[in-house]
Amino acid sequence: MCPMCPVGLVGAAVEAPKNTDVFAQVLDSQGVVLAVLIVLIALSVASWFIIGMKFMSIANATSATKKFIATFRSASRLAELYQTSQALPPSPARDMFRAGYEELDLILREREGRATRPRGDGPAAAPESNAAAFENIERSLTQAAKVATARLEKRIGFLGTIGASAPFIGLFGTVWGIMDAFGAIGDTAEVSLLKTVTPHIAQALVATAIGLVAAIPAVMAYNWLNGRLKTLEVHLDDFSTDYLNILRRHFFS
Repeated sequence: MCPMCPVGLVGAAVEAPKNTDVFAQVLDSQGVVLAVLIVLIALSVASWFIIGMKFMSIANATSATKKFIATFRSASRLAELYQTSQALPPSPARDMFRAGYEELDLILREREGRATRPRGDGPAAAPESNAAAFENIERSLTQAAKVATARLEKRIGFLGTIGASAPFIGLFGTVWGIMDAFGAIGDTAEVSLLKTVTPHIAQALVATAIGLVAAIPAVMAYNWLNGRLKTLEVHLDDFSTDYLNILRRHFFS
């Protein structure tokens, strides 16, 4: 024992480690620090919900797209594939195929005189040439792909927001808690200084820890899900190229 240290101060230093339980510090928090902890916990729960939901939806979309592309490449007639595609599992590739085929079918019926669109320069006007008609099909595929990927990307950006902001929210709680700790010093006798200030500092540091707990999985999931989306987009680009090459060879050569 230090002969120069006050007995009460040493006793408080010995007793301080007993109050280091994280859950106890969370439950003992109050005021702004407690509000920060509640916000961070809510953000963490929301991020895990989004991670699970997006993992399943992107995995299902990728699997269904690969299966449809394999079915497409084994098909001998586009009309038959269009008829059976409605019963196949939904996928971005299936939606692209159906959108492109519906535009192709309209163009073919116009060639045969079974359908007509008004002349003009609007989006509903009939194409003036084979090149313009082919561009309509290409645009239909692009629009279907964008709609599908936008639906899958929905809420992923929120994970990036959590990953970027949660550490700063936790740091705000930490700074506020330390300010409270220093504020308590003025109202505390020197003998019980550590015993009074230590809980405030512990609660403040818990805010930073929970902020990191919320941010790290969100950032990792954000990057991983975006990587899966880019892989899916590669499959869709390859499918679009194959599909357009087939249409150009058989209907626009």
